[in-house]
Amino acid sequence: MMRRTDMVRRGCSMDRRAFLKLSGLLGLGVASSTLVPLPAEAVRFNKKAVKVSETRLAMGTFVSVTLLHPSRDRAEEAMNRAFDEMVRLERLLSRYDPSTPVAELNRAGTLRDIPPEVSEVIQRSLHFHGLTGGCFDITVKPAVDLFKERFQDGKQLPSEDQLKDVLGLIDARMVDVTEKAISLRKRGMGITLDGIAKGYIVDKAAQVLSDHHIENYLINAGGDIRTRGAKEHDRPWLVAIEDPRKKKNYPDTIRMRDGAVATSGDYEVFFDKERVFHHIVHPRTGLSPHLSTSVSVVAGTTMEADALATSVFVMNPEDGTRFIDSLPNSGSLVISREGRVLKSTAWKNGAR
Repeated sequence: MMRRTDMVRRGCSMDRRAFLKLSGLLGLGVASSTLVPLPAEAVRFNKKAVKVSETRLAMGTFVSVTLLHPSRDRAEEAMNRAFDEMVRLERLLSRYDPSTPVAELNRAGTLRDIPPEVSEVIQRSLHFHGLTGGCFDITVKPAVDLFKERFQDGKQLPSEDQLKDVLGLIDARMVDVTEKAISLRKRGMGITLDGIAKGYIVDKAAQVLSDHHIENYLINAGGDIRTRGAKEHDRPWLVAIEDPRKKKNYPDTIRMRDGAVATSGDYEVFFDKERVFHHIVHPRTGLSPHLSTSVSVVAGTTMEADALATSVFVMNPEDGTRFIDSLPNSGSLVISREGRVLKSTAWKNGAR
């Protein structure tokens, strides 16, 4: 019997999120991560529940939060605290803001007195690197930067030597983490948490809502979705998986109560006009994988779903589906480049 690590290594031998459309969010019937910022909206359904919804810009995307609670004031307070937590964590984990610890690590190659949140996310990233046989790798930043720089300046593709040079900087095993410090072994290395940080932040925001005794909510951060409880009339939250070709032929719709789902796709962020090179990078080749066009993963936490969706996108679709089948409490839906839809056993059985 093939071991999990053998299976994923084979699938990996050959980072942003697609968005998921949500039915029922904001009381509009359908909503998505492309919504413009909206003021807080509150609708009372009955004497026991007020539905409060708001969309704000955070983490480089639109984040929509919907929750139900008997008190509008307490609901709005909880929502504000959840958005505050997102902003706080983004200031720690973003690689784009030069003042963040992650940006400092990328500049200096080492980081001391690390905030516990940064340490947690990086250590979890290294866990997923091992779990996926290297398919999930936060050290792909040099390859992302190389392609971005070449196409922005109107230059041609990187040369073989340039690509070879950056490949020598990609290997999460060269990230050393202790309780108080993180260091990168090679000069020129860098990390990107784009494939995991948003999920982590969504989970932390969800915890804030739970700590404020909100028992029914949905958070949609550009396709990274966390749910708890139910929406109005005790109905489960309804999530439609986006059609990668944007023709509204949604490949599936799932009903969720307590759980998380994230999607990785090749149809949102591109470096070139031909849409051949996108933001997801194969750590073994430095190039964009093209065996799949969309991967959705359901899991117990958004961080886990986030990292696994990125990992499976890098794998061969069949190997990625088998890999998800080997994990507890996870399911996946993969759309291959040819349009085939592959569902893991848990996804087909509706265990999500």
